[in-house]
Amino acid sequence: MTVLYALLGLLEEGDRHGYDLKQSYDRRFGASRPVRFGQVYRTLAQLHRDGLVEVAGVEAGAGPERKRYSITAEGVTDLERWLSEPEDPQPHLQAVLFQKVVLALLSGRSAEAFLDAQRDRLFAAMRDITAARREASPQDSLLADYQLFHIEADLRWIDHAAGRLGALEREIRL
Repeated sequence: MTVLYALLGLLEEGDRHGYDLKQSYDRRFGASRPVRFGQVYRTLAQLHRDGLVEVAGVEAGAGPERKRYSITAEGVTDLERWLSEPEDPQPHLQAVLFQKVVLALLSGRSAEAFLDAQRDRLFAAMRDITAARREASPQDSLLADYQLFHIEADLRWIDHAAGRLGALEREIRL
């Protein structure tokens, strides 16, 4: 799901071809796992079908015609909703949080506000898990510990990221 919103966020910067989107995605988010071309084009087709992007133009090239996509007003609204919603705690959440921070900065939105909302969501989840853990069996208590440790790591990352927002914004604006 995050590839979909990453592509929307990249299109918010300006119209792009699928190839350009893949290159930009890989440069910004694909260090550990680049997106495949097929996934980019399937996602663009889905976004187009759902009215979140439109074909801004078609250009002839040496190979097949190249469609240039742009984000629609509905796409901006959907991206704004996604960026403003904190994520539920889960293992490996940092990749999604990182994407949201970068896309917020790229679009001129407040990454700090997103991080604050995410921090609040994680603290609420910690309170709920800790309360449930008091009554839990040893097995369920161990699972709760696992969840709490992951949330603590996410909170440490959020604090670290919040302290580096200025440097990150300067870097991604290059």
